[in-house]
Amino acid sequence: MARIPFVDARPGREIPTAREVRGRLRRFLLGYRGRARGWVDDPKEQDTFLASQLPAKDEARIDRRAARYVERLTAATKLGHLRQEDRERLAPLRDGVTLVEIGSEARADELAATLQAEMPWMAPATEAAWHAMRRSVRQGAAGFRMPPLLLVGPPGIGKSHWARRLAQVVGLPATTIDATGEPASFALIGMQRGWSSAAPGRPLTTILAQLVGNPVIVLDEVEKAGAVTSDRGRSYDMGNALLPLLEPLTARAWDCPYFQLRFDMSWISWVMTANSLSGLPAPLLSRCPPMTLPGMGIADLQAFARREGARRGLTAPAIDAIAETLDRVHRSGLEPNLRMVTRMLDRAEVLENRPVYH
Repeated sequence: MARIPFVDARPGREIPTAREVRGRLRRFLLGYRGRARGWVDDPKEQDTFLASQLPAKDEARIDRRAARYVERLTAATKLGHLRQEDRERLAPLRDGVTLVEIGSEARADELAATLQAEMPWMAPATEAAWHAMRRSVRQGAAGFRMPPLLLVGPPGIGKSHWARRLAQVVGLPATTIDATGEPASFALIGMQRGWSSAAPGRPLTTILAQLVGNPVIVLDEVEKAGAVTSDRGRSYDMGNALLPLLEPLTARAWDCPYFQLRFDMSWISWVMTANSLSGLPAPLLSRCPPMTLPGMGIADLQAFARREGARRGLTAPAIDAIAETLDRVHRSGLEPNLRMVTRMLDRAEVLENRPVYH
């Protein structure tokens, strides 16, 4: 796997204290003068000489130079404004981050075929990912990167599941941000220090944890993301926070509000899901043309239940019972969805694995 620089700084560098530098400069000066005068030929005399005092003028000069040296070393790392614990969080980035790549176009075909077999109703999304995988191989890219996807379709068809499964088959870390359950803009980009809940955003946290620079980030139900207003009347919304991360040029040198450093976020594959286009800002739609997905038919749901049930090790009677229940629900006029199937599979798994009481 390729390795790239990730942060515009020099984390993980050991910086001596001014006291340590002062001690080294002092020993050097005393030794230099002692050798020039022939006073330190004997080891015992050397120890005594090095313990002696320098003139106050020399001591002051050493203090100034030690402080200036440490100050410049710290400035060169670009981390001087951070607390020690934050410097330690960034220390693993000293050697950059790795990028997961697609080995060959044949491998891209295999991965896409796996996704298509598991979720055929997501064919448009799978095709987009397939082309992105093949393109990264043909261009000799350092790693896999997919243009942002905006998947629009009925609830419960597995849009987020597809995105997480894509990450899984490619071998990428993934994280999901629920736009309805948390202040999405803060979860996305983080919150600057000074706030009580200051923290880096979830995408950056994922990269720091895995040291992989091209994760899949899923933004679920983006059309429901609301704006957050501070006590001072400032509004923060996910659309404005997201746009710089979607543009390759700005994402390559993205300013993190928390660390106040620039990171290369341009390798992230973004997958946004929505149940409708209502509420989505025009700038987002212009950068991510929506991909409209159909609903799932009863045959798709039953096929998914059989594949997933077999993967979980459920017995044939249990899988048949789920398929029959889905058919009965469908014939009653209701429309089952993937969430319902998943709950039924979870329940069947619990029942089949519960202990037997004697």
